[in-house]
Amino acid sequence: MLSFFGLVLLTVSLPAQQAPPASGESSSRHHPKLPKRASPPVFDPGSITEGVYANPYFGFAYKLPFGWVDRTSAMLDDSADPSKDPAPSVVLLAVFEQPPEAPREAINSGVVIAAESVSAYPGLKTAADYFGILTQLTTGKGFKGGNELSAVNLGGEVLVRGDFSKEMGKATIHQTALVVVEKSYVVSFTLIGASEEEVNRLIENLSFSLKKLAR
Repeated sequence: MLSFFGLVLLTVSLPAQQAPPASGESSSRHHPKLPKRASPPVFDPGSITEGVYANPYFGFAYKLPFGWVDRTSAMLDDSADPSKDPAPSVVLLAVFEQPPEAPREAINSGVVIAAESVSAYPGLKTAADYFGILTQLTTGKGFKGGNELSAVNLGGEVLVRGDFSKEMGKATIHQTALVVVEKSYVVSFTLIGASEEEVNRLIENLSFSLKKLAR
C-alpha cells in the first residue's frame, strides 16, 4: 500500500509534459531531480573513547569504572559478525573489575551489554517477554529471582529491570538485568556486583543522552 501511494505522489509531483521545441529552438527547462532517499542507519557496535563506551546506533553511553578490564573481544561469539546488518547477536561491551587470571578471593564485578535480533525469539514483543527466557537460564545456573520486574526510567528511556542473586561461599553475587527492545533488537545490560548498592552504582554510569542524536 505504501508503494502505491508513493507512485501516486511521484506522478502528481512531476511537471506537465511540454510540447517539443520548434526547430532551432532549445529549451532551458529541466525536470527537477527527485531527492534521494536517506539510507537507514547501519548497525554500529559502538566504541570506547577516553573511558566511555558510546553507541550512537542505540543511543546510549556507558562510563567505564576506572581500571576495569575490557574483555569484549574475548567474549564475542565467533558466529556473530558485528559488520552484518542486521547482526544476529553480538556482545557490545564486556568489562570486569579484574582479569580472568586474577585470584578469585572476591566477586569479580562486571558489566556486559549485548544486542540480539528479535527474530531469534519468535513471539517476543516486549522487554518483559525476554525475561521469561532469561529467568530460565539464570535460575538454571543457581541464581534466585529477587523482586518482581520493574520499570526503570533513564533519561526518558524506559527499561525493564530484573534482579537475581546467588550465594558463593561466604559472599553473595548480585546480578541485575536491564532490557529494552530497540530497532528490532533486544538490548540487555547485565550488571554484576557484590551488593545491591554496587549494582545500583554501576547503573548510574548508564546514560541515554545520545538518544536524541540517534533519532
